[in-house]
Amino acid sequence: MTAQIAHLYALGCLAIVFFQIALIAGMPLGAWTQGGRHPGALPPSGRLMAAAAIPVALFQGVAILSAAGFPGIGWPRWTGWAALGLSLVSAVLNQVTPSRRERAVWGPVTILMAGLAGYVLIVTQGSG
Repeated sequence: MTAQIAHLYALGCLAIVFFQIALIAGMPLGAWTQGGRHPGALPPSGRLMAAAAIPVALFQGVAILSAAGFPGIGWPRWTGWAALGLSLVSAVLNQVTPSRRERAVWGPVTILMAGLAGYVLIVTQGSG
């Protein structure tokens, strides 16, 4: 079951990557991110922030897959805890954002993802 939970977490990270790519491409999704300050397409500074989020999300997904013991990754265990920490920060920020849409969608998603990461790390505690 831990492998499936890690896969779900990684899939969530991949969904975030695709969302960030849509933001960079100019899709009018600004109300759903970055505090909802830009209801349409993000300005260049917002797109740069979206681009910076991509390697972070990829790091998080691979770190949790590694913590779950996927062969060929072998990252240090602390990377999984760092991914969990980033997930928790993201969950908090998505709960306190001024954007109602962001709270409604990303709030629950990031809470779920933090729970998935926490599950993987707690269940595999003795193996790393």
